[in-house]
Amino acid sequence: MAEGINTRPLWAERLGVLMVKRPRQVKRYSPSAGKHTLHTVERVKKKRASELRWGQRRFRRVMAGYRGFPRPKPDGREKPTKRVNILYRCTETGKAHYAPCKRAKKFELIDR
Repeated sequence: MAEGINTRPLWAERLGVLMVKRPRQVKRYSPSAGKHTLHTVERVKKKRASELRWGQRRFRRVMAGYRGFPRPKPDGREKPTKRVNILYRCTETGKAHYAPCKRAKKFELIDR
């Protein structure tokens, strides 16, 4: 393969899904304040799954004993991008709200 040729797919460059850098503070509309205010940006971490949920209880019941895995393992590879949940917290009211998830291979919060 010749050097200097861009091998990334064109759709990924257009959508900007390879690397996302977002500022830690951004000015956007706050529904609780009713105006545009400064917000802090946080990445939402995945919380630990509860053992008391119905799906988990059913999974434990099926896995008990000499049975196998209750559902087929997914074929194929892992997706190249993950959905990133972003939480915006208003600095005036302290209320937090979400924006729609975006896909990104890498996500980074930077100070501007």
